Amino acid sequence: MKKLCLQLYVIGPSVFSRVAVHHMNELIRDHPDVAVQLDVIDVLENPQAAEENKILATPTLIRSDPAPACRVIGDLSDREKISTMLGLKRKRNGAGKHAVPANKEESKGGG
Repeated sequence: MKKLCLQLYVIGPSVFSRVAVHHMNELIRDHPDVAVQLDVIDVLENPQAAEENKILATPTLIRSDPAPACRVIGDLSDREKISTMLGLKRKRNGAGKHAVPANKEESKGGG
């Protein structure tokens, strides 16, 4: 089973923080065959971690393992793009199409 270690830096209980966590949870559900360790780090509660990892904006997603490390800063709504960045392949259904989006907004092409 493939393993990923991710850190998601957010700032407080803001709407942007909750949306970023939601998008990451959706992405994790898209890949049940991957063991994902997701640490959500609030830079208000742990400014030292943010400073050590040179976090300049939130949300910031860091893949620390497997190497090489990589970052995504800002919008995490494009699961296909984030999956590619993380080295994951989307599950396909029997017809060879991508899995059906999890919510109606995505299926309408919005977002």
